[in-house]
Amino acid sequence: MSGKIWFITGASRGFGRIWAEAALKRGDKVAATARIAADVADLADSYGDAVLPMALDVTNAQAVQSAVGRAHLHFGRLDVVLNNAGYALVGAIEEASEADVRAEFDTNFFGSLRVIQAALPLLRRQRSGHIIGVSSVAGVVAGPITGFYNASKFALEALHESLAQEVKSFGIKVTLLEPGAYATGFASMASLRISPVIEAYSNTRAEVFAAGAKLAFGDPQATADVILKIVDAKNPPLRFFVGTEGLPHARAVYAERLATWEAWELLSNAAQGEARPHNIAS
Repeated sequence: MSGKIWFITGASRGFGRIWAEAALKRGDKVAATARIAADVADLADSYGDAVLPMALDVTNAQAVQSAVGRAHLHFGRLDVVLNNAGYALVGAIEEASEADVRAEFDTNFFGSLRVIQAALPLLRRQRSGHIIGVSSVAGVVAGPITGFYNASKFALEALHESLAQEVKSFGIKVTLLEPGAYATGFASMASLRISPVIEAYSNTRAEVFAAGAKLAFGDPQATADVILKIVDAKNPPLRFFVGTEGLPHARAVYAERLATWEAWELLSNAAQGEARPHNIAS
């Protein structure tokens, strides 16, 4: 189905920008949001009334509610709600301040939650819609020095997995996009938030940065047609790896996890004790 109405956060650059333009080029309409309105205003210069550019800071709950409501009123409905706004906090678990960690979650997790909660009453009433969250391979496999980014994406994964089960009966679809490394500028020093270094972790940090420099970064433009196919699918997947990086990692990590659980299965079973009935309060 063409002619869809999109609401996109983080549409000023990277994936958000590419996917907004892909939608517009095929005739869809887009409420394109960014922290600074001027960063998405040029889309209206190119695509006219098909674009509603708006300033939106997803950490502001009132602003989120207003932006979602305005987009719905302007276009008459919402078909695709795509949460793309986010960033990575780089630092060992001991290094980052609580304030920095809260700020990471406020954007990556709570920002998406605010948009979802604002959009759900509208999608339920129209009994249709597709909620898409941009997670990451880092939402499936955690690594050193990015633990807080991993944690925010793991939380996003759980949120959408639960959401999918809650809203299926309303005709609402849910998809998590899990990109690997792409040349979007997301991993640039200008985009990352870097925690102060504790010397004890300097070697680990250097190793992580060196490994990152060797990654084969994907072409973000190649994702455009793929994402449109996901959006148009009758039964889209809950989870979708964007690019080639994710599945090999997942295979290795889940094989290791299963092997560990199975190796300790007898002790796990011993912890069950004697089974007995238990009444659960309704």
